[in-house]
Amino acid sequence: MIYLDNHATTCCDPRVVEAMLPWLSEHFGNPHSLSHSPGRLAADAIEQSLSQITRSTNSPEHSIVMTSGATESNNLAIRGVCLHPRQTRRHFVTVSTEHPAVLDVAEELRRDGFRVTRVAAYQAGHPCAGSVDLDRLADAIDDDTALVSVMWANNEVGSIAPMKVIADLCHARGALLHSDATQAIGRIDVDVRKTDVDLVSGSAHKFYGPKGVGFLVVGNGNRRVRILPQIVGGGQQDGLRSGTMNPAAAVAMAKAIELANHEMRSSQPQIMGLRGQLFEQLRSRIERIQLNGPELTLPGRLPGNLNLTIDQVEGEAWMSATPGVAFSSGSACSSVEPGASHVLRAIGLSESATRRSVRFGIGRFNTEPEIMEAADQLVESYRKLQQLTGQR
Repeated sequence: MIYLDNHATTCCDPRVVEAMLPWLSEHFGNPHSLSHSPGRLAADAIEQSLSQITRSTNSPEHSIVMTSGATESNNLAIRGVCLHPRQTRRHFVTVSTEHPAVLDVAEELRRDGFRVTRVAAYQAGHPCAGSVDLDRLADAIDDDTALVSVMWANNEVGSIAPMKVIADLCHARGALLHSDATQAIGRIDVDVRKTDVDLVSGSAHKFYGPKGVGFLVVGNGNRRVRILPQIVGGGQQDGLRSGTMNPAAAVAMAKAIELANHEMRSSQPQIMGLRGQLFEQLRSRIERIQLNGPELTLPGRLPGNLNLTIDQVEGEAWMSATPGVAFSSGSACSSVEPGASHVLRAIGLSESATRRSVRFGIGRFNTEPEIMEAADQLVESYRKLQQLTGQR
């Protein structure tokens, strides 16, 4: 299997596994049992791990809340801010191309009586296609806006949002800014202080760490951020997220983000080169193939992201006909409700074009021979599907 679905998840880096293993067997103390050395050792490991995450994201010390992943982090950030008893504003703003982990929370807020605005994204053909339309965002934020949520980088078309510009728009009206940075962390610079984003969500399995662990940055030091806990019972993590913390997961996440940031500069050109090779191989051998999202040559797209619309053949059929290559037709996290990608529909693609679209996510462990072999398999399966449908 040639794995080209690194937006859905990444493999766990062997160095991360090595760092994690002792905390699954040798060091098994409860980090909240501080009356003995095994517990204190586990607590110290977690503290050091969270400090590493603050350094990697340039966040204030003690601003990290450890969660089960970005979905929980998004819920904690959005519901935590908007439903806090001292929050008097009743308007939430987000973007039509957000992940369901944000959009579904927005609908919950609407049912709770909030006014919710989904701002349009730049349309297909625009240099920033898939990212929030800044003029419309500025118009949407008003004096009743409690929170704005804009993803740092889109999980389907790879567009990167100008977070500092967005933060300035929000703060000028007294609103806080949350960003789902799940796809950005470890792939591009995520600097919380520099961009002035108030809350940032991340998930370890997107940057070569294990599944089931993530974090939320709460506050950047420039303004107060009040959070209503969503999980209570025990008072851990200053009461913001109760439950026994997982030292092995914390150590693994910290190691993964440290490695990702350290190797980012060297891996980005390689990943971009492999993406370019795959695109050229497919474009030169498959007629009428269309790139979705920003141009590949622009800095506003994630290095490994490639989203394409093909002619005549649906993406799901192409995936099924190419069992030797792992890729996707949309967001893995929304696959429980299959259908046309809401992101591609939101940037103006027809439902037919959306169903003929696929997403490739190239990562730092992919190689040039893999890309060439994947291209051969993809072209062969596409041509077979054309023959089966009688279309050429």
